[in-house]
Amino acid sequence: MAHPSFPARSVPELITYAKANPSKINVGSGGIGSGQHVYAELFKMMTGVDMVYVHYRGGAPALTDLVAGQVQIMFDSVPTSIEHIRAGKLRPLAVTTLTRSELLPEIPTIAEFVPGYEAATWVGVGAPRDTPADIIDKLNLEINAGLADPKIKARFADLGYMSSPSDEFSGRTR
Repeated sequence: MAHPSFPARSVPELITYAKANPSKINVGSGGIGSGQHVYAELFKMMTGVDMVYVHYRGGAPALTDLVAGQVQIMFDSVPTSIEHIRAGKLRPLAVTTLTRSELLPEIPTIAEFVPGYEAATWVGVGAPRDTPADIIDKLNLEINAGLADPKIKARFADLGYMSSPSDEFSGRTR
């Protein structure tokens, strides 16, 4: 996403602007090795643009400076930035996932312009390794039931999260 004063209004415009203005775009990140940093680095590597990282002690200070215009762009998650997007304080250029977001369906993916680009964050629920299978199964059933509930799904969407019941995290070794 970009500060509204930033001249690029799309990923192709960002790439063109960055190539014409090497080292002139400041990119906020939550620190070295954060998701924001890694997503931006992948973008730089795949497009050949040169942007300057401004690393903060966490994503919140970086987002604050993006909203204030101290940095021009940031690779941030929808949940932490959606209210600023809704208020017009930030301009989303693209999402980093392979598919468009259900929450911002009009916003393209970076992969639509940079083939092969994909960067995603997910959140899951874990349990200690030795948790009995029947407990894991019960937790999975109840959590998935909650995630399928229309009220909970709507609340997650309001907060900027897409929920999807899944047992993909199981990783069980029996």
